[in-house]
Amino acid sequence: MESAALSAISRHLLRPSSNPHHNSTSEILPLRSFNVAPLRRRFNSLSAKCHHASSGNSSANPSFSCSAVASDTAAPASDNVSTPQLRLRRLVDEFVSLEEPLDRVKLLLEYATSLPFFPASARVLSNRVMGCTAQVWLSVSTDGYTMQFSADSDSEITRGYCACLIAVLDGASPEEVLKMHPEDFAELNVVGSSGKGGVQSRVNTWHNVLIAMQKRAKAAIAEREGRPPVDPFPSLVISPGGIQAQGSYAEAQAMFLSPVESKIKELVSVLKEKQIGVVAHFYMDPEVQGILTAAKMHWPHIHISDSLVMADSAVKMAEAGCRYITVLGVDFMSENVRAILDQAGFEKVGVYRMSDAQIGCSLADAASSESYVQFLDNASKSPPSLHVIYINTSLETKAHGHELVPTITCTSSNVVQTILQAFAQVPDLNVWYGPDSYMGANIAELFQQMAALSDEEIKEIHPGHDRKSIKSVLSRLHYYQDGNCIVHDMFGHEVVEKIKELYCDSYLTAHFEVPGEMFALAMEAKRRGMGVVGSTQNILDFIKNRVKEALDRNVAEHLQFVLGTESGMITSIVAAVRELLGKRGTGSPKVEVEIVFPVSSDSVSTAPVDGSHDVASLGVVPGVVAGEGCSIHGGCASCPYMKMNSLRSLLRVCHQVPDEGGILSAFQASRLNVKTPLGRSVADVGCEPILHMRHFQATGKLPDKLVDQILGKNAESMS
Repeated sequence: MESAALSAISRHLLRPSSNPHHNSTSEILPLRSFNVAPLRRRFNSLSAKCHHASSGNSSANPSFSCSAVASDTAAPASDNVSTPQLRLRRLVDEFVSLEEPLDRVKLLLEYATSLPFFPASARVLSNRVMGCTAQVWLSVSTDGYTMQFSADSDSEITRGYCACLIAVLDGASPEEVLKMHPEDFAELNVVGSSGKGGVQSRVNTWHNVLIAMQKRAKAAIAEREGRPPVDPFPSLVISPGGIQAQGSYAEAQAMFLSPVESKIKELVSVLKEKQIGVVAHFYMDPEVQGILTAAKMHWPHIHISDSLVMADSAVKMAEAGCRYITVLGVDFMSENVRAILDQAGFEKVGVYRMSDAQIGCSLADAASSESYVQFLDNASKSPPSLHVIYINTSLETKAHGHELVPTITCTSSNVVQTILQAFAQVPDLNVWYGPDSYMGANIAELFQQMAALSDEEIKEIHPGHDRKSIKSVLSRLHYYQDGNCIVHDMFGHEVVEKIKELYCDSYLTAHFEVPGEMFALAMEAKRRGMGVVGSTQNILDFIKNRVKEALDRNVAEHLQFVLGTESGMITSIVAAVRELLGKRGTGSPKVEVEIVFPVSSDSVSTAPVDGSHDVASLGVVPGVVAGEGCSIHGGCASCPYMKMNSLRSLLRVCHQVPDEGGILSAFQASRLNVKTPLGRSVADVGCEPILHMRHFQATGKLPDKLVDQILGKNAESMS
C-alpha cells in the first residue's frame, strides 16, 4: 500500500515553487472569439452586490449571508485592461465575504450558469482534463499573445470552478497564465464544509484545470517564438484492441510483450519436469518478463515482484515442493533468497543465479565502500544510534553494519514510517540512513516540510509526533551522501524540464530513489491526485487504481502515465492493465492507457556497455554507448545489471539441473559461510535487520531486542 506519510505530507504541504491526446501543439487553435461577455457581466454584477450588510441579519437573505468586501484592488472601469491578478483579487474578495460554506457553493453555482456555451463537437477526448473526478473539457484558442478559453463539465460544481478560472484568465497573455499558482485560489474555500475526500477532489479540479491551461500557454509561447515542437518521449498505448508503440525505444519494449509460444512451452515443460520455481525482479529484461508472465498461466511457481517479496516467495515455492529456485535479479537478491531458505530449513533446495559473472548493483556497491564504513563508524560514536539500511544491499553489508551500529532494514514503502517510529520510540535517538543519497535527501526534505504542519496534521502522519518533536529530530537525521541507483539517477534536470513542458497534466510516477527535482515534481502531482512516489509495487498499484477508477466511470478515457522508474516495469504494468481492460464487455466506452518512458526516442544501443560484464550478448542493450547510466541524449531508464538475466541463461540453468557435473557451480547463489569481524555467521547477523523490519511491519513498533541494542542494554547480543 502507498505510504500514508507521503500521502498526508503531499496533501498538506507541497506547493508549486508524442501523444495525439495531450502533446500536440495542434490543440492551440487559431484565434476565435469566445462569448465570455455574459460571464464577465455576471462576475461584475456579483462583485457589486451587498446583501443586507448593514442590517446584521444575514439569515434574512436566502441567497447570500453577507456582502462583498470593498477592495483596494478593485478592477478598473474597463474590464479589458484588468489584469488577471486584479480579477482574481475581486473573485477572492467575493467568496471571502461569504461566511457560510453553503453560500459560497451557491455563488459558485451562479457562476456555473453563466459559463459560455460549449459545443458538443468540442467534447472530445483530446480536450479532456485528466485527474478530475468529473468529466471536464477544456478548449483553447490563441494568436500567441492572447489566450481564450472555453470549458464544460458534467458536474455543476466543476462548471462553476471552470467559470471562475475563465473569468480570471480569459483574454490574458500566455505569460500571465503561467504566473498563476494553484494556491492563489486557495482563499476561495468553496467547499470548506465538505468531507475531507470531497474537499481534496475539488481542490484537485482547480489545480488540474489550471495546469491544463498553463500547458496550452507554454505551447502558445513556443509557437509564437518559432521554436520547433519538442519531440515527445517514447510511449506504449494499451487499449482493448492491442498495443501501439510510439518511438524506437517503445518498439523495442513492445516486441517482447507477445512472446513466442514455443519459448513459453519449452520453459513450462522444463519447470514442471524438474520442479523449478522462478523469482524475478520487476526490472527484468522485457523478453524474460514476457515469457514468465505467459508461463505463469501454466506453472504457478513463478513470481515477479520487488526485492522484498522475492525471498518470501521462494520459501512458499519450496514449501510447495520446488527442488530448485532460479533467481532473476542482482547478486544480493540471490544471496538473500539463499539465506532465507536456509533459515526456513530448506538447505537442500538449490538456488541459482543467471550469470557466471558478478551481477552488481550501484547501491549495493556504495554500501560496501570504505566511505560507508566511515559513515557507520561516525554513527557508532554518537549513541544512541540506529542504522536504517535500504533492503537493496548485500547480507554482508547488513551484517557488518549491524555489528557496528544496531541496524534495521527498510524499503522505499516503509522508510519514512520506520524512521518516525524509531524517533518516537527511542529518546534522543540519532538515525543514520543509507546508502541511497537521493532517498536520504528526499526524507530530510519531507521532515523539513512536516515541521511546518500543525500538530493535528503531523499526528495524521504519525501519532507519536507533533511539531516540536519533528523539529527536534531534524538535526538527528543523518544520511549517506555518496550512493545512488544508476537508473534513477537519470531522472534529473533535463528529464524534469521536458516533463514540465509536455506532461505537466499527466499522471506522474516516481520511485523514492529519484533525484530531488523529480521527487518534488512527483510530490506536487501527488498533492493534486495526479502522482505517486514510492516503491515499484506502489507505482504498479497506483496505475491499476487509476485504471479501475476510469473503468468505473464508464466513459471514454485516455490515461497517460509518466514512468519514473526502471523501464522493465512495463511488462507487469501491461499485464495488469490488459487484465483490467479485458473485463470490459463489448460495446463499452474505450479506455486507453499510455505509459511514457522519459528517455530519448532513439535510446537503444547495440554496442557493448563499457565494463567487465557480458551484456553485449543480449542483442538489444539499452544504455549509453560506451558507458553505464542513462540520459535523454541516448540512454534509457534501464539497468544494465538486471539485463544480464537473459532468457537464454534461464533455459540453460533449467536444462542443466541437477548439476551433477558442476557445470553450473559459478551460477549457484553464494552461501555465506564467512564470519563477521566478531566471529559470527554473516548469514545469521545479516538476516537479523530484515527480521527487525518484519517485526515493525507486523506491529508498527521496533522490536524490544533492537531497542535494547540501541540503548546498550543488550550488548552481548551484538557480540
